[in-house]
Amino acid sequence: MIDPGRLRFRLVLEAPVETADDCGGVARSYAAAETVWAAIEPLTTREVLDAEDLGGTLTHRITLRSGVTVTTRHRLTLGARMFRIATVRDPDGSGRFIEIQAQERRD
Repeated sequence: MIDPGRLRFRLVLEAPVETADDCGGVARSYAAAETVWAAIEPLTTREVLDAEDLGGTLTHRITLRSGVTVTTRHRLTLGARMFRIATVRDPDGSGRFIEIQAQERRD
């Protein structure tokens, strides 16, 4: 069971907004859809050392109350930090919480 007291981070859930560009494609941006309380738990860190790319990707488990629609097309932000949603699931089958595996890029 998840302790609701662990939901101490105030995250902004952002939904994708696609607009037509002048070349027949679309440009994707994000707009704030909802603000949610969440728990954030770091899971792994993968360092990248490449001639063109220096940085790392952190994987987090983010838990929030259910009642909000979240898909892998959405993203979460905490100030300047941005979390790309990889998976969404009900951790214990009760329908009370949503567990998200998300990736955060650190440069």
